[in-house]
Amino acid sequence: MTLTYEISDIASYINWVYFYHAWGMSGKPETEIQKLRQEAETALMECEGRYQAFARFRLFDANSDGDDLIVGTGREHVSIPFLRQQQPGSDFLCLSDFVRPLSSGISDRIGIFATSVSHGLETDYDADPYQKMMMQLLADRLAEAAAERMHEEVRKHYWGYAPEENLTIAEMQQERFQGIRPAVGYPSLPDTSLNFVIDSLLDLSQIGIRLTQSGAMKPHASVSGLMIAHPRARYFSLGKIGEDQLLDYARRRGLPVEYLRRFLAANL
Repeated sequence: MTLTYEISDIASYINWVYFYHAWGMSGKPETEIQKLRQEAETALMECEGRYQAFARFRLFDANSDGDDLIVGTGREHVSIPFLRQQQPGSDFLCLSDFVRPLSSGISDRIGIFATSVSHGLETDYDADPYQKMMMQLLADRLAEAAAERMHEEVRKHYWGYAPEENLTIAEMQQERFQGIRPAVGYPSLPDTSLNFVIDSLLDLSQIGIRLTQSGAMKPHASVSGLMIAHPRARYFSLGKIGEDQLLDYARRRGLPVEYLRRFLAANL
């Protein structure tokens, strides 16, 4: 499923806290913050009709098998290995904990998604450094806003596990909805090489995303990840892992240890 959003469709979903943080506005006078906000909102209005944001997602039958997620069934199934917290004092969580185990004999579901923006938002303002920075940061916020809007629609309609949800946007940004939306490259899912797996399942080119050799997405203002519905699912930080888990993860991914070591350097 591919969704296209006009700027006005998702502008209200923007989390301005991260926008202000990127500009270093912490501790600045309220007048400066409001001036920046007005400039940003004017820029958004000028983008209307010129640029869009895009979301692509699929819902799959799925089960967990240990620390692996088994997506799909029969010959079309794909195994997505995850990593588990292993540092003392942690809860030893893994994302697969929140998906019904294969041994139950009952299929669960999982969502896989990506969002992005029109390329022009990152390339049409090279001549003006200030505008380039403004549009890049707005593009980042729009990609996140598209993910927020898409996830809401998935919960209430496409997947429909929370059809009566009635949250304000502020409540959604506080993650009061059922389930989680862990993104690739974030603390519970730090291995950006998983974008290659997501690409194989979604065909990211359908919304204009291409992957670099490091698994980074272009446009930079893009988000990818999972949608998990379990009511007790929660976010966590993987933290440091040992050589033992790296070796096991490489085996389960079917990839060379040294290749994956590059993607997980910050967690080793």
